[in-house]
Amino acid sequence: MSQVFKALSDPTRRRVLQLLRKGPLSAGELSARFDVSKPTMSAHFAVLKEADLVHAEKAGKSVIYHLKLSVLEEALLGFVDSFGVGAKAPTAKEEGTT
Repeated sequence: MSQVFKALSDPTRRRVLQLLRKGPLSAGELSARFDVSKPTMSAHFAVLKEADLVHAEKAGKSVIYHLKLSVLEEALLGFVDSFGVGAKAPTAKEEGTT
């Protein structure tokens, strides 16, 4: 889960994920939407792949990125669950205050 949150900590990577929600895009298409160097974008893509948030597929000379939404959902649900959010409040009997 920590790799997912490391990936989400950067606004550029969050924007990449937002763009990929609309469908797969090539590395070039994604890079064209940011005012950073290609090596910088490659580093962002590497962090996203390491967190398993994206899948990279070679298509000729291009690399096509796909969002792995299920991984993101699982990490966020696990995070929320760790705080007991959405858990049923204990009854007086369960708390032993009857």
